[in-house]
Amino acid sequence: MGVFVASLLVFILLIINSATAAKVRHLKWEVEYMHWSPDGQEGVVIAINGQFPGPTIRAQAGDTIHLHLTNKLHTEGVVIHWHGIRQIGTPWADGTASISQCAISPGEAFVYRFKVDRAGTYFYHGHYGMQRSAGLYGSLIVDVADGEKEKFEYDGEFSILLSDWWHKGSREQEVDLSSKPMRWIGEPQTLLINGRGQFNCSLAAHFSNSTAAPCKLRGNEQYAPYILKVHPNKTYRLRIASSTALAALNLAIGNHKMKVVEADGNYVKPFTVNNIDVYSGDSYSVLFRTDQSPTHNYWLSATVRGREPHTPPALAILNYLPTSPSHPPTSPPPPSPPWDDYPSSKAFSHKILSLPGSPQPPKTPHRRIILLNTQNYINGYTKWSINNISLTLPTTPYLGSIKYNITNAFDAKSPPDRAPPGYNVMRPPPNPNSTYGSGVYVLELNSTVDVVLQNANALKDNVSEIHPWHLHGHDFWVVGYGEGEFKEGDEAGFNLRDPPYRNTAVIFPYGWTALRFVADNPGVWAFHCHIEPHLHLGMGVVFAEGVERVRGIPNEAIACGLTGKMLMRNGTS
Repeated sequence: MGVFVASLLVFILLIINSATAAKVRHLKWEVEYMHWSPDGQEGVVIAINGQFPGPTIRAQAGDTIHLHLTNKLHTEGVVIHWHGIRQIGTPWADGTASISQCAISPGEAFVYRFKVDRAGTYFYHGHYGMQRSAGLYGSLIVDVADGEKEKFEYDGEFSILLSDWWHKGSREQEVDLSSKPMRWIGEPQTLLINGRGQFNCSLAAHFSNSTAAPCKLRGNEQYAPYILKVHPNKTYRLRIASSTALAALNLAIGNHKMKVVEADGNYVKPFTVNNIDVYSGDSYSVLFRTDQSPTHNYWLSATVRGREPHTPPALAILNYLPTSPSHPPTSPPPPSPPWDDYPSSKAFSHKILSLPGSPQPPKTPHRRIILLNTQNYINGYTKWSINNISLTLPTTPYLGSIKYNITNAFDAKSPPDRAPPGYNVMRPPPNPNSTYGSGVYVLELNSTVDVVLQNANALKDNVSEIHPWHLHGHDFWVVGYGEGEFKEGDEAGFNLRDPPYRNTAVIFPYGWTALRFVADNPGVWAFHCHIEPHLHLGMGVVFAEGVERVRGIPNEAIACGLTGKMLMRNGTS
């Protein structure tokens, strides 16, 4: 009897400790436009509580985020997507307009409440129109729970959020992209590190052939460089996330090697590099040792990859204390690989492997979907299409219309699982015309799904672009890469031993990338290219699984379109 009572007490204490360790973190945000100078030229940004980038959210694994968001944008809706958070049990909090919720109208408020179940490096951003291009983003850091330890040790840490910046506003960019003929937005004027860059001057003017004048800064300017203050002979963790709208980047720290230890919130087998490729939607943690001369400072540099760069590097300063941060580095910014050195990029991607003990992929899939990425025309408008369908989102969020069996809310016909046979991915399309569609891939709950992302030639000869794809609501295993067209039998080469477990993966020009995931999270989830203008032009699909099992959808999440009318008829709005 005494043993039973003791065991019961231990069990109760474990429950109490578990309950008290996890916290509910209450936040209150107001989203509004503000004048700002991210790069020395004043423009307009979307700020949160007067901050650009938005406030960093810091929590522990197991915590619940309770965030009351008020939209103070006077003429447009807003939503926030929590990039990398799987939203298990809370699909309405995913923050994807027309998919998981209605856009929050001007003057209205919405409560995001969700659990951050895993430690890792994440971020958040707008997911309505092109508001990410307008600066609606910030960092989301989840530390390990009390009593848990990281797989690696370090003495201190920094977090950087990479982004790109245009002087033309995001609303005008949307109009340009939707014009006939399309007016391409061009390359960004500036790359930003934690919202800071320099357009009208150069921090490293004396090392370059640029005509830009040297920056003359006091240090309190909104565009003054981000400074990482370090002590000699220490190990630091650098958390990196990319919210760029267009640019793929390469990041390096002058004279310092980096050890990659985390990708998209998952541990990876550590490996050491001189520089790291970071695509839009990616997040990483790297470790670096401050083993250089403490009397000098060093550059942290981000340069453009995968597109011919017309944008200067972004620069931050690694400041060895007690040296003053006003002392510029004595060596030039670290060299980066040529923008079109794809073998280097592929070699880096192939080094990313899961740490032993990570989740393992099922050995075989129940379904394989091959998504052909093409650039097309629809009635003379330039679009991106998947299996010849350019995604258009409905006015009623899928989550509500599928849950309540509302017909005519979106295309009833499911998109095709693959493109027609015989498509030559190495050449422009012989028939460049495509169609609009809002259909959904309905996945069997708890089934294993393979998705092969197939790249192809764009409309112009000899053009095939990098596309980073992000899946909401899940992580996936990146089980293979290949050149040219994916063919039956290529799956024999899939890595099922230690594939990286991620939420964002890149397809290289004229190549394919194979992913495997388990459709075990009831809800409706976006899967799309994370390049903002590409998604705006239709480059995405929608997955639905087990929606009938979803419970507790807040009325405010679906109080628009046909579900809004349903709620009014039922008297529940």
